[in-house]
Amino acid sequence: MSLNGTFVMQKLMANMLSGLLAAPFMASGCVGTTYAPVSGKVTYNDAPLAGAQVLFQPVGGQGGVAAGVGSFAKTDSEGRFKLEASTATPTAGAVPGRHQVRIALPPAKGAVGQQDSDAANAGGKPVAQATNPVPAEYNEKSTLTFDVPPGGTQSADFALKGPPLPGGR
Repeated sequence: MSLNGTFVMQKLMANMLSGLLAAPFMASGCVGTTYAPVSGKVTYNDAPLAGAQVLFQPVGGQGGVAAGVGSFAKTDSEGRFKLEASTATPTAGAVPGRHQVRIALPPAKGAVGQQDSDAANAGGKPVAQATNPVPAEYNEKSTLTFDVPPGGTQSADFALKGPPLPGGR
């Protein structure tokens, strides 16, 4: 991967995970938090979506304020995943309750998208920024939600639909 491709990948993942990265520090004082085991499968146009980042972020009742620590996973070759809470020590599962769900794929190798407006606005040369190949309604503008039951679930399944993914994914 080129230096520019590495920068683009780092920026994309930083934008997607910024909320989860701060969660361990915010949650370090949360005593007695319970987590429920959560696993499932992600498909895209009826085919397993391998290598996808799956992010669950609890939502509160007032203004969508986070109601706990988020959880994350990466899908395997069959599109299956098991969530792990974003805590200081590895903890399987997710906080019970309603979650906003985001599903993303790293851009295909060598993919470029829209120009990076941050660089252009800073007076620098615009840099081609790779875009997430999964449609926005499943990631940065996610409309996906999932209710994690207190006892957990093995059927947190998401059947995504959209245009064909680049690179034959």
